[in-house]
Amino acid sequence: MNKAIEARGDTIEAAIQNALSTLGCERDDVSVEVVQNPKSGFLGIGKVQAIVRVEYSASPAGKAKDFLEGLLIRFGAPAHIEVRENDEEKTIHLELSGDNMGAVIGRRGDTLDALQYLTSIVTNKGEDERWRVTVDTEQYRAKREAALVALANKTAQKALKYNKGVALEPMNPHERRIIHSALQDVEGVTTYSTGNEPNRKVIIAPEGVQASRPRGGKSGKGGSRRGGRRRPQSRPTAEGTSIEISNE
Repeated sequence: MNKAIEARGDTIEAAIQNALSTLGCERDDVSVEVVQNPKSGFLGIGKVQAIVRVEYSASPAGKAKDFLEGLLIRFGAPAHIEVRENDEEKTIHLELSGDNMGAVIGRRGDTLDALQYLTSIVTNKGEDERWRVTVDTEQYRAKREAALVALANKTAQKALKYNKGVALEPMNPHERRIIHSALQDVEGVTTYSTGNEPNRKVIIAPEGVQASRPRGGKSGKGGSRRGGRRRPQSRPTAEGTSIEISNE
């Protein structure tokens, strides 16, 4: 995908260098068109700067950075963006830093997830292979994952102690997968999901205590069962209420 920017300078070469500095490109990576030649004027009066139009090929990482940078400015939270690209694994990681990162993260990372989702759509538009885009700031995702793993283990011990299933708060699919993964090798404990988005939640229960699962598909620890449909069934939770079991 080709894109272009215009840059100014006292000379044509200075204007080109300004463009290259902005893009982080080398001279051989771009094509240059002179839009306006410089004029020195008389004693500085009537001086006109050179203007050049520099065309460049936007890489997936470049598209991701350009889009996210502009989006954050419109969001009122401009940030410095550090990009790490892995061409073999087709991954792009964008690390944000700035003065208003709390607003960028949002409640339980909701805003950060939305920014990541939109950036991923723009990055992959027109690409032959899919790139996995991650947006993070202040190591939020690592901290959140550690907190979820700790919560999963603590809740599992509670479920085993009282021999009852325990429902966690509603989570997005990524966070639910972290809970399932954290407990998949814990002896005597099973996990599954219940409810509909955006209120879908994970249930942690002793094996043999969980509610009946739908027929069809394959079940196992670390996730909810997929397959045929049946009428939802309910059972008492640790809080004494009933829950409906549905497919993930």
